Amino acid sequence: MSDIKLCIACHKPCDVPKSDIYLPVQAGSALHDPIPGFTPDNSGDNISDQNPMFSELTVVYWAWKNLPCDYFGLVHYRRYFTMKSKSYQKNHEELESVLTKEELEPMLKQYQVLVPKKRHYYIETIYSHYAHTFDGKQLDLTKEILQKKYPEYVESFDRVMNQRSGYMFNMFIMNKKLADQYCEWLFDILFTLVKEYSADGLSGFEMRYPGRISERLFNVWLDYQVRSDVLDPNEIHEVSYMYFGQIDWKRKITSFLAAKLFHKKYTKSF
Repeated sequence: MSDIKLCIACHKPCDVPKSDIYLPVQAGSALHDPIPGFTPDNSGDNISDQNPMFSELTVVYWAWKNLPCDYFGLVHYRRYFTMKSKSYQKNHEELESVLTKEELEPMLKQYQVLVPKKRHYYIETIYSHYAHTFDGKQLDLTKEILQKKYPEYVESFDRVMNQRSGYMFNMFIMNKKLADQYCEWLFDILFTLVKEYSADGLSGFEMRYPGRISERLFNVWLDYQVRSDVLDPNEIHEVSYMYFGQIDWKRKITSFLAAKLFHKKYTKSF
């Protein structure tokens, strides 16, 4: 049996799956009282105190540096991978529907990277949606950093920015060696971005831009792995995901259209 760890990024007490593949990790432990039974993300080499900027990425960084395992992945306390149908989810308790070890292991033998189903923007590209809802200068500066540090990725960056769909939420499952390579690349870029981008005057919501940029960069990294023949496209597999709780779809759609038509920025999560 392989050692599989799916870290659940949590910032408050919550019910979690009772399975040895799931590890609830308190994001930003350095800044808050400990959650009983949850693993803190402020042990060993960590960036826990930067959680207000890096969000769930403080959990990813901690796992990269400190968690020994064969396969590593990230899910959220309200968002999990699932193999269950919508009808099954509707008639069962939420935690009964999350991806199980028995469902996961066969996929890990067949695929190198598991990702959530793509989010489609339809009337927006990845770049235009970000520029309309947040600050496009953050993506522009990210590209400049790539040009200096990883110029071979610039073509993939441009390709991804012009797409109308992508893998979001920073959710993934892959072997730890591949995940380590991704993290080394990702955090090198993000730490440089934080140094070079002025965050003066940003609200708490806006300060979380490194986590949002990383969602886009994950797609860039994957595109380059495929283009450079490190990964075969057939080795990347989309898995459905489920969300615990209610999404205010009326406000979400209204805000999306307001950003597109009137360039009104997002000010809070939905």
